[in-house]
Amino acid sequence: MTYIIAEIGQAHDGSLGILHSYIDAVADTGVDAIKFQTHIAEAESSPLEGFRINFSYEDKTRFDYWKRMSFNFAQWQEIKAHCDSVGIDFLSTPFSNQAVDWLASLDMKMFKVGSGDVSNYLMLDKIGKTGKPIILSSGLSSLEDIEGSLNFLSRYGNEVAVLQCTTKYPTAFEDVGLNVMTDIRKRFSVKTGLSDHSGSIFPALAAASLGADVIEVHTVFDRRMFGPDSSSSLTLDELRELVKGIRAIGKMLSATIDKSKPQLDPNLKTLFGKTLCINKNKNAGSIISVDDLDGKKPAGQGVTVTEFEKVVGKKLTRGIQQWEFIQEADYE
Repeated sequence: MTYIIAEIGQAHDGSLGILHSYIDAVADTGVDAIKFQTHIAEAESSPLEGFRINFSYEDKTRFDYWKRMSFNFAQWQEIKAHCDSVGIDFLSTPFSNQAVDWLASLDMKMFKVGSGDVSNYLMLDKIGKTGKPIILSSGLSSLEDIEGSLNFLSRYGNEVAVLQCTTKYPTAFEDVGLNVMTDIRKRFSVKTGLSDHSGSIFPALAAASLGADVIEVHTVFDRRMFGPDSSSSLTLDELRELVKGIRAIGKMLSATIDKSKPQLDPNLKTLFGKTLCINKNKNAGSIISVDDLDGKKPAGQGVTVTEFEKVVGKKLTRGIQQWEFIQEADYE
């Protein structure tokens, strides 16, 4: 049976009350899981991270936005308990190693890794050690990236699913890439599915018809009309949407995407990527352990998170402050 995840993301806009109201509303839809995002601004980001699209009227920087979207650990405990009480799986995507620790302590059923962290081997190492199933979203990844991450995770033995995802908001039907979902299944022999951003039900329906193991769609509140037949009726607008869906299914079945070639502005990969940093103050001469490391956006500011293993066990050549990016000259 297809595992269906309702992604809330930042739809709560930093309001804990709105977040809890989403849990009650989504629990009535019959999905298997409701998913959030666990942001700890200091641990995941830096003032160098820019807005992909500057949508915010109240946040001067992307870092400020993540601060506003953050909840403390006690609040995440309450969120998890609320999900348990209404019989829906609680999931949240971590965006830092500290967030992984928080979610692991909540005994979350599985881990979802966002597109920007598929090649964040430092985070994958920590998640892999939990033994929990892992879902990788591949929106910013080539087939080579996916293969590298799966090879890295193979040492831990976790069950892994890979979701086809196109990082375009909204995604046109021609860009959904249903062919990539089936290509991933054949090439890597893993569970597959679709993480969709089209704003339409049609791509998810098409993916399910192709045997998707996991479907993830974003959701927000909508208007519900009162009336004895409302819940079982199509409005005229919905009927028109159905017609568009029939056309859309034709487009999705006929259009293909070559995932081996870059599909996006390469600057996006830098924007969403991570650079290795120290998560606590360390003196010169200190030995670096894996617990001293984290990854912060953007990429390209020093040692990459994919190379964290070469830093572990090395001696610092200078004192380094918490959350500083690590350079090659900082260790020997």
